[in-house]
Amino acid sequence: MGYVRRSVAAAGSAAFFALAPGTVAGLLPWLLTRWQPGAAPAHWLPARLFGIVILLAGTVLLVRAFARFVVEGIGTPAPIAPPTHLVVGGLYRYVRNPMYLAVIATILGQALLLWRPVLLGYAALVAAAMVAFVLGHEQPALTRTFGDEYTAYRRAVPGWRPRLTPWQPGSREGHR
Repeated sequence: MGYVRRSVAAAGSAAFFALAPGTVAGLLPWLLTRWQPGAAPAHWLPARLFGIVILLAGTVLLVRAFARFVVEGIGTPAPIAPPTHLVVGGLYRYVRNPMYLAVIATILGQALLLWRPVLLGYAALVAAAMVAFVLGHEQPALTRTFGDEYTAYRRAVPGWRPRLTPWQPGSREGHR
């Protein structure tokens, strides 16, 4: 039964991955730029190379964060098929919102790689929308669903600025 649930969660997560981050960090940046690089001075090559690093890191972190929902949460990141367990392992031991940060990183990486300032403005709008969603929907929903477990996690793990050391679930930290 656990295998079936995880298989369904994996399929749902893959579909949501293509739909949400695929649209926000893929389709919309493409519509804004058509992947056409802007005119950057030759001495800005290191910035473009750094853009590749940020883009790849963001993509890898995003995939890892999504996988954590299948493995640990036995659900998806999609609000219509949420996890059955609070996801606090992996990257979530350092920061509560690694998916959102990874999406922003991929957009910023594209901005540097393509040298397209329009993507910087777009990244700022996406970040503002994500913060509003977290504050207005996600945090209240997680509090209703997971109660004290989420409250302790929220106290111990920052939402947007990663911790230097991983949080240990069950530790006294966060139970203030």
